[in-house]
Amino acid sequence: MKVQLNCFPEGKKKALTLSYDDGREHDRQLVAIMNRYGIRGAFHLNSGLLGKPGYVEASEVGELYAGHEISAHTVTHPFLTKCPKEKIVDEIVQDRRELERLASYPVKGMSYPYGDWNGQVVALLPALGIEYARTTKSHGSFNMPADPLEWHPTCHHRDMLECGRRFLDDQPRHSSMSLLYVWGHSYEFHDRHNWDELERFGEMIGGQEGIWYATNIELVLYWKALRNLRFSVSGESVHNPSALSVWFSADEDIVEVKPGQVLQLR
Repeated sequence: MKVQLNCFPEGKKKALTLSYDDGREHDRQLVAIMNRYGIRGAFHLNSGLLGKPGYVEASEVGELYAGHEISAHTVTHPFLTKCPKEKIVDEIVQDRRELERLASYPVKGMSYPYGDWNGQVVALLPALGIEYARTTKSHGSFNMPADPLEWHPTCHHRDMLECGRRFLDDQPRHSSMSLLYVWGHSYEFHDRHNWDELERFGEMIGGQEGIWYATNIELVLYWKALRNLRFSVSGESVHNPSALSVWFSADEDIVEVKPGQVLQLR
């Protein structure tokens, strides 16, 4: 039996997620448009800037980003590679602490302020409870991340229409999964007067039956659960030790393994 770990939930082969930084006031319009088209994503917030001119209020965070992910971006938005270790730890842990108070759930992801990161910063993250961290280094492809702590997106939103068209036309190989990951800042739409591009993107890519619309952390947790499936030597049985249902292909069939289930494949 040929087993391929190649499916998103419900056997889908494509996923879309968005990722926006800073918690600026224009997130309100951005979220409204995303919600209209069923598009989901992560919003990386600086807890120390909430409520300042041009930023969303702390009191609205939980309701505004409902259905999306609240994620860390440090307290004050420093260049992390210029900070001592103690400052890096404080910026991330205190940001998590305050955002978790507002979100009422664990905050386990982040994006690097200014896209600034190095090996020292990355090495600290697991001990700080961070499970993924997005860079600003776009690669233009639809690959899943090799390392979630150095998660390079597909494109900035200025290229989302072109990448979106390619993504819809993309035919993943039997062994592949395709992820379109778009990042940016909501104020850029305001500054460039191009909210219509986001509307066109939503009209083009929203509501597609074959696409999983996910947050950043949902992708990470699903990817981990998929990779943590426990197969017998014979390949005839599989155990899913996670709390998530997981899908994969076995020969020509799409197989679901429920949380905690041991499934016989033959």
